[in-house]
Amino acid sequence: MQERTLGKDGLKVSAMGLGCMGMSFSYGAPKDEGEMVALMHKAVEMGVTFFDTAEVYGPFTNERLVGKALSGLREKVVIATKFGFEMKEDGTPGWAGLNSRPEHIKKVADESLKRLQIDSIDLFYQHRVDPNVPIEDVAGAVKDLIAAGKVKHFGLSEPGVGTIRRAHAVQPVSAVQNEYSLWWRRPEKEVIPVLEELGIGLVPYSPLGKGFLTGRMDDKTELASNDFRSRLPRFTPEARRANQAVVDLLARIAQQKDATPAQIALAWLLAQKPWIVPIPGTTKLHRLEENLGAAAVELSAEDLREMDAAAAQIEIEGARYPEELEKMTGI
Repeated sequence: MQERTLGKDGLKVSAMGLGCMGMSFSYGAPKDEGEMVALMHKAVEMGVTFFDTAEVYGPFTNERLVGKALSGLREKVVIATKFGFEMKEDGTPGWAGLNSRPEHIKKVADESLKRLQIDSIDLFYQHRVDPNVPIEDVAGAVKDLIAAGKVKHFGLSEPGVGTIRRAHAVQPVSAVQNEYSLWWRRPEKEVIPVLEELGIGLVPYSPLGKGFLTGRMDDKTELASNDFRSRLPRFTPEARRANQAVVDLLARIAQQKDATPAQIALAWLLAQKPWIVPIPGTTKLHRLEENLGAAAVELSAEDLREMDAAAAQIEIEGARYPEELEKMTGI
C-alpha cells in the first residue's frame, strides 16, 4: 500500500484508510466485536495505517472498539477521531446538538484518549461547524491541545471555504473530510481548489456512495428501519432507480479494467489528486480486500475524460441528506 501525505505538516497515511463507523453505528445493528477487531488487524496486515472514528458513533462504542483493536499496533497506525456534538444525557444514539466550545473540545479530547487507549490523537476533526462558536476559538482550542501533546494534527469535516481559511490562519489544517464521490462532486467547485492552494489534504467519506456505487443495491433493495440510509432522499427506490446510470457507468469501465464498480469508484478518487485519501468503510473481509485492490487499478487520462463526459450526462436524483442535516454542512 502506497503512502500519501495530508497537509504541510507531513501526516503520512496509507493511500486508503478504513472508515470504522459502520462497525458500530448507522448501518443496522452493531457488528460482532471479535469479528471487527479481526477485520482491523487484517487491514493493518494489508497495509492500511489510517483509521477513522468519532465519539458520536455509538455514541462512544466505536472509539472503544477501535481502541481495543489497535491498542497493540500503536506504532503502525494513524487514528482520526472527531468532536463537535453534545451527546444525549441518556447515552442513546444521536446527539442533542452541536457543541464546539473550547472547554468542551478539551473535555472530549481527554475522554477520546481514554477510549482509544492512546496518549495523543493523530488527527482531531471538528465533526460539523458550530455556528455559535467562532472557528478561531475552535482552532485555538485544538492549537492548545497540540501544544499539550494531546493532539498531533487538526482537521475539519464538511466546512465551507471561509471556515477553512479562518481556521487555517490560527492553526494549520492538515485535512478536510468531505463526502466526495462520482455521484457527489460539490467539493470540486470551491473546496478542492482552496485545499490545493493552502496545502490541505482531502479525506473523502462515503467514497462508495454509502454502498450504492458498489452495484450491489437497486431500487428493490429493502433498507432496515435502523439503517440511516432509509432516511436519505437519495436512497428512495425512485432515486435509486434513476441513479442506476452512475453504477452502469462504473460497471462499464470495470469490465474494461477487469475490476469491480467499487474499485473503479475508488480508483477514480485516487486519480483526482495525490493528496486525496478515501476512507471506505466495510464490515466484511472480502469487501476490504476488494476495496484495497482499487489501489492497483490504473485509470488513464483518457479513461478519466471518458468517465467525466459520461457522468456529465447523468442527472443525479435526490438530496444526499434531509434538510436538517444538509444545513449543518458547508458553513
